[in-house]
Amino acid sequence: MSFRYTYTFGDGETLTSDSTLRFRDRNELDAGLTAAGFRIHDVRQAPDRPARERVFLCDKP
Repeated sequence: MSFRYTYTFGDGETLTSDSTLRFRDRNELDAGLTAAGFRIHDVRQAPDRPARERVFLCDKP
């Protein structure tokens, strides 16, 4: 997903920010967390966004 937002300041100056978001799948997230030294204990659905967002319960031994 890509989007652009333009900020306009009180003095009339503007700043445009271009952003791109990349959503990784479950396997990529698991691999990234493990590679960073985290141990995954559980993965749950976010209570306010079921089936749309994951909550990873991890620790770093």
